[in-house]
Amino acid sequence: MSLRTPLNRVLGLGSAKDGTSHFWGQRVSGIALAVLGLWFACALATMPGFAYADALAFIGAPLNGVLLLLLSVTMAYHSYLGVQVVIEDYVHGHGLKLSALIVSRFAHSLLAVAAIYAILKIGLGA
Repeated sequence: MSLRTPLNRVLGLGSAKDGTSHFWGQRVSGIALAVLGLWFACALATMPGFAYADALAFIGAPLNGVLLLLLSVTMAYHSYLGVQVVIEDYVHGHGLKLSALIVSRFAHSLLAVAAIYAILKIGLGA
C-alpha cells in the first residue's frame, strides 16, 4: 500500500517534490566546474608570472574575466548544494537545521557577490 497519490506516482514526484532538480543541479554544476576548473588550471599554467600586475592583466582580459565570473558563481552554487545536503542529512534539530541552512545560503551568496564585485572591479579597471 502506497501513501502517494496516483498523480504523484504518474509524475514521479516524491515527498519533497524537488529532489530531481537538486540532483540535476549538482550534476550539471559539477560538469561545469570540471570544464571551468580545467580551463583555470591551464590558464594558470600558461601565465607568464604570478606578480600582481600579471594577475591584473589576466583578470582584465575579457574572456578570462567572464570565465572567472562563471567559475565563481558555479563554485558558490555547487558548494551551497553540497553543504545543504550535509546539513539536511546530519543536523537533526529543526531550529538548528533551519538556522544552518539560512547561514549557509547567506554565506554562499556573500562570497559569490564578493567574487563578482572583485572580478568586475578589476576587469572594468575601476
